[in-house]
Amino acid sequence: MAGVPTGVVAAGGLVGGYGVARWTKRRPLGGVVLAAAGVAAARGWKERGGAGTAAALSGLYVAAFAGSHPLAKKIGAWPAVAAVAGGVALASWAAADRRAG
Repeated sequence: MAGVPTGVVAAGGLVGGYGVARWTKRRPLGGVVLAAAGVAAARGWKERGGAGTAAALSGLYVAAFAGSHPLAKKIGAWPAVAAVAGGVALASWAAADRRAG
């Protein structure tokens, strides 16, 4: 996974977690996808940016997940998930991935 941008992993976890939960109708299964991607991304963030970067981006990841719920009531579920996933991917690139070269 060393060559995969952490932003892709994190965004994939948000999108994939929602997709799995929606299509299987099993929210805990979506949570497993979300958590697994979050752990993988956090490892990459720590490796590329240090513990502080990993902590900040992990907090953002959790906040994005939580924030997607009220946002979905305003703009719809998939647009909300896409918006927060894009935000996390951008923040990941800026804080960790662009330095990884």
